[in-house]
Amino acid sequence: MNTVNVMWKLTEPWWELVVRCTIVYFFMLVLLRISGKRQIGQLAPFDLVLLLVLSNAVQNAMNAGDNSLLAGIILATTLVVLNYLVGLATFKSKQIEALVEGRPEILIHNGRLYKEALNREKITQHELNAALRAAGCSGVQEVRFAVLENNGQITVERKEFRPPS
Repeated sequence: MNTVNVMWKLTEPWWELVVRCTIVYFFMLVLLRISGKRQIGQLAPFDLVLLLVLSNAVQNAMNAGDNSLLAGIILATTLVVLNYLVGLATFKSKQIEALVEGRPEILIHNGRLYKEALNREKITQHELNAALRAAGCSGVQEVRFAVLENNGQITVERKEFRPPS
């Protein structure tokens, strides 16, 4: 058989590739959701390495050893369609959005630090202080609110200081 025919010949049924890809996609979605907002939104070098190694680790689970060009096209198309459908579902349903993306977490409100929220989201004092400095705050007492957003970023709004009259 010539190389062109081998390149396009599937060794696994197309529907099995779609099913495998779907299972791996949702498994990875759950796994990354469990890992927390901070890890997804703020990639440290070791987080990036983890994602790259994870993608390699699940590759064979999706393609079942079928390295044909057609299998790659089927898998890529399945991933894009699944991603579109999950995005559409999160747009249409607030419950699905909360399940997939989570909810923003209040870290500071009116100068009061919620240490339990920092612990739950595994945010260090150093990371919080860096976000406060980036917002021009020198301390928690200057913060109206600080929120850990769904994308892992920390949004900080300063209190408005009014000079004494």
